[in-house]
Amino acid sequence: MSSQREKRPWLAALLGTLATGLGHLYLRRWRRGLGWFAATVLTSVLFVPPEAAQTLLDGGGGDPMSLAPVLAVGIASVADAYVLARRRQHRSASVDRAARSTDADDHAHGDGEASAADSAASVDATGASDTEETCPQCGKELDPDLDFCPWCTARLDGGADDD
Repeated sequence: MSSQREKRPWLAALLGTLATGLGHLYLRRWRRGLGWFAATVLTSVLFVPPEAAQTLLDGGGGDPMSLAPVLAVGIASVADAYVLARRRQHRSASVDRAARSTDADDHAHGDGEASAADSAASVDATGASDTEETCPQCGKELDPDLDFCPWCTARLDGGADDD
């Protein structure tokens, strides 16, 4: 199941290169992607002279250094999307390794039914952060900012009523 959750870092970087924030949307990091897009627009408004932007839109050459602030934000966004995807990939791989080592221990001990129960408890313990990121109804990956599953629309009780 973890192979479905893995996101390719190179694809996140490529999409981020095409449009600022698009790599984050691929990673299902909606707010972060919109934040990078907003940062690009804000940087453009604050630091790029209007005549330079108009020259670019008209197809003229213009001074490429006048667009450097927007380019810097775009490069930072691509790097951020790549690093996020790599972290997710490493986290998924470590959970998979922990599950495989637990399965190997169970087969080595041969305890039968008790061993299978211990295995399930051990996988839950090693993947505690993973269980918070998957829907209890359909098992698909969740966006931590939402209080419902975007796949099956199941309501999630994350303690939001405690406030």
